[in-house]
Amino acid sequence: MALQVRVAPSKVVLQKLLICVILFYAVYYVALGMHCVMLKVYELDVLAPSDFKTNPSWFNTNYKVLLVSSEVTYFVCGLLFVLVVEEWVREYGISVTILHVAITSTVMLGFPLTSHWWVALGFGLISMICGGQT
Repeated sequence: MALQVRVAPSKVVLQKLLICVILFYAVYYVALGMHCVMLKVYELDVLAPSDFKTNPSWFNTNYKVLLVSSEVTYFVCGLLFVLVVEEWVREYGISVTILHVAITSTVMLGFPLTSHWWVALGFGLISMICGGQT
């Protein structure tokens, strides 16, 4: 009796990854917009998903908007990725996060070295994986 594992063709994997990345950023901007309205922040940079240079303070409303939007995005995407990739949420979630770090590094012209950004990213990824696993 041989163990048979079915591997998806790379074209399908890349298509699903592209869908997940687009979905991730769409959800991020929707969450960002909702939190801007709720917290009455009327000015926010278009590059907000890549902003790791904002001063981490609970008194800084922009930081709260970025943090809450990020965490909500990861949790909601964990639930939505199930519709796209079924049981592969963990793998696609990690891949989208790696792409997000690469995009962030490119957009901000520097690698994020701030601990608060990595902690938020880690908690978001854990919530995505736990929320999306069936």
